[in-house]
Amino acid sequence: MHRLPPLNALRMFESAARHLSFKAAAVELHVTQAAVSHRIRSLEEYLGVALFERAGRGVRLTEAGRACLPKLREGFEQLAAALETIRQKKDHIDLVITSPPVFAARWLLPRLPDFAKHQPKIALHVFVSGKMVDPGTLESAASVGDLDLDLQRESSGVEIHLGAGTYAGRRVDRLFGVACALVASPALLAGDPPLAQPRDLARHVLLHDDAMDRAVGGDAWAMWLDAAGVAEQVDASRGPRFSSNILSLEAAAQKLGIALALKPLVNADLASGKLVAPFAAEVKPDVAYYLACPESLAERPAVVSFRQWLLAQAAAER
Repeated sequence: MHRLPPLNALRMFESAARHLSFKAAAVELHVTQAAVSHRIRSLEEYLGVALFERAGRGVRLTEAGRACLPKLREGFEQLAAALETIRQKKDHIDLVITSPPVFAARWLLPRLPDFAKHQPKIALHVFVSGKMVDPGTLESAASVGDLDLDLQRESSGVEIHLGAGTYAGRRVDRLFGVACALVASPALLAGDPPLAQPRDLARHVLLHDDAMDRAVGGDAWAMWLDAAGVAEQVDASRGPRFSSNILSLEAAAQKLGIALALKPLVNADLASGKLVAPFAAEVKPDVAYYLACPESLAERPAVVSFRQWLLAQAAAER
């Protein structure tokens, strides 16, 4: 990098050039007129060129002074903008949230405006990963770019897991348990064929998804049909398979078939009438949603604020 003259000398030159007066520059910068004159003379000696022509009590810019003034002003503006960026960065704290896709889409995102309203200085970055569902939860960072943050990073990171609640090196809080229920478009209930009893599923398309199987620890449809008492009457292997519960739920809403969903994540769809849960049978796996974060980050203000807010939101679901 090229050597630069002292910043104070440049500031005094810019001010004197703007006012065409050493006296006015001295008043603006809260220094003596002699100090302005001395600094500018030192700058001229440093550059080897005159910047001002001194005429009596006034001054005027030389050709060299007029040539460099616009670029110098531009440089000061860019420097001010850079400092403002630093100030804004100081005022805002990054919080990275990694979550299972369906939890983020169906439960977390509708609630985040409330958090942003109360914590406007915390900048949220939401990532989704299927590996937030046990097993393999702690491998999730690889899918979103090493989110296992440490004390050397400016960001703080938290994770939402669906599983058993044992995550080494993390501080863990249980949010709420889940129940696997059958959901469908209300248009299918009185359709042809009807969907009045669990055994009617034998004539409907069953929508499978990998995330639901991981959540319940097995074949989710086989387990639900067994809970409903119709395992011998309905072939649990039929129907298309999706990689995500978000996709299977959307397919159900579009009347492509019958899906399984986790309560309470689907409660908003049931309340709006987008989906219905016509049967009482449920599968209640021995898993729950948990908030986890590295112990090294647990006491950071952004993490503490998010944890308190999320636990309050989750308490309403119990």
